[in-house]
Amino acid sequence: MRSRGSSSQPAPLTPAQRLGALVRARRRSLRLNQAALCDLSGVGLAFLYELEHGKDTVRLDKVLAVLGVLGLELHVREGKQLLSEAPDLSGPQQPESKA
Repeated sequence: MRSRGSSSQPAPLTPAQRLGALVRARRRSLRLNQAALCDLSGVGLAFLYELEHGKDTVRLDKVLAVLGVLGLELHVREGKQLLSEAPDLSGPQQPESKA
């Protein structure tokens, strides 16, 4: 018996899961196995497994090493929703003048 309110559609992927899927797809398209990619990028098998499976907390330096070997880059862009406490990243700040 199905529970009420359940959807037949899978939940959307998290950003970490999307990144992991992209890394896995690129690795496979380059015909690299996980061990070879680990050797080339200087990371361990456990890290690569976690990255490819969308672990939310991974080390940025290791992610960048893997992406570099795969010929990929990480880009940051302004999102659709800004946090009210987020710093202004629009450009250099002018110092306030004291009168």
